[in-house]
Amino acid sequence: MGAKLSGGGGSKFHVEANAEINVTPFVDVMLVLLIIFMVAAPLATVSVEVNLPPAVAKPIQNPPKPVYISITKDADVYIANDRTSLDTLGDDLKKAVGQRNPEEERIFIRADKKTRYAEFMKVMNKLQDNGFYSVALQGEDDAK
Repeated sequence: MGAKLSGGGGSKFHVEANAEINVTPFVDVMLVLLIIFMVAAPLATVSVEVNLPPAVAKPIQNPPKPVYISITKDADVYIANDRTSLDTLGDDLKKAVGQRNPEEERIFIRADKKTRYAEFMKVMNKLQDNGFYSVALQGEDDAK
């Protein structure tokens, strides 16, 4: 006397795999979350009316024109499109920045991928020696 646990052929103790997903626990969790958000949403809104004063913030000025330093593979240094040397880099850069504070000015450096690291570091050291501490390195956008 035995009971067959499965449908279709096979032995009497063969049990087939159940390939159905039980969504009842998922629905229960979603309903609990829905109730929590329905209760919490009214608590997050402010219902007290307040007559706020107007904002007196000064309008933001447009950021200054960025300064780019380019280093070629032959170690030639350019500020924007003007060629310079390591000896005059600090003075030329201060002229390009104008009256702005060098410590707050961001300098963008573009270097050829075949530029020697030592040449790049010479430029970085000159920038630091002249008070330019905020430097951003620019790379080629690889998106195609």
